[in-house]
Amino acid sequence: MKLGTLPLTVAVAAVALLLLSGFGVRLHIWSFRTGFALLGLGILGALLAAVGAIVGLGVPRLRADSAASLVLAAVIGLAASYFPWRMLQQARKAPMIHDISTDLANPPAFDAILALRAAAPNPAAYGGPEVAAAQRRAYPDVQPMELAAPPAAVYDRALAAARDMGWELVKADPAAGRIEATATTVWFGFKDDVVVRITPAAGGGSRVDVRSVSRVGRSDVGTNAARIRAFLARLAAPGS
Repeated sequence: MKLGTLPLTVAVAAVALLLLSGFGVRLHIWSFRTGFALLGLGILGALLAAVGAIVGLGVPRLRADSAASLVLAAVIGLAASYFPWRMLQQARKAPMIHDISTDLANPPAFDAILALRAAAPNPAAYGGPEVAAAQRRAYPDVQPMELAAPPAAVYDRALAAARDMGWELVKADPAAGRIEATATTVWFGFKDDVVVRITPAAGGGSRVDVRSVSRVGRSDVGTNAARIRAFLARLAAPGS
């Protein structure tokens, strides 16, 4: 193997590790902790490949023999490391909570989903004032939504929004104004459970509360809050 092609080999191996980190967890080949370890190794490998390629481009002999592979290694290494690195940076900033609700005084409770969470490390019961305080500090914008439409109409819109977001519906109860569903994260395939509660608003119209809870992990790296924001934005969009 030419020395100039080594960074490209490392970059390709790093991309393979990044892909395997998530697929292995999704296919239940290894735990999410192993997946995180592989993710870290993939980021490190991609960065080393990029640095090695940039250094190699500064060496006239290597640049003359392997310029194309060095440039490709630098591009792949930088691109492959950026998005996972950014995700890890966001994870470090996120609070150590995994249960997010628009109603912190009376969070919507799970019912049909309880059986699906029976073996989950994270409980379905709300964590109490400590969790609520951490959420207020980190995600002050996660609030109930009030809409002018009556609860029955809002329920239909909420059900359509849940389906549009790709959630797996577990129970839809229009009489109670409740929707329970499971969302699956893209990279690692983590299962997060969601409950939507629609009630009459005090001044007329409807109030929508949403709670999203991860089954595993102390921190959700902001995923549940982002999910609630996306759902409420979709619900509030004209024509929804």
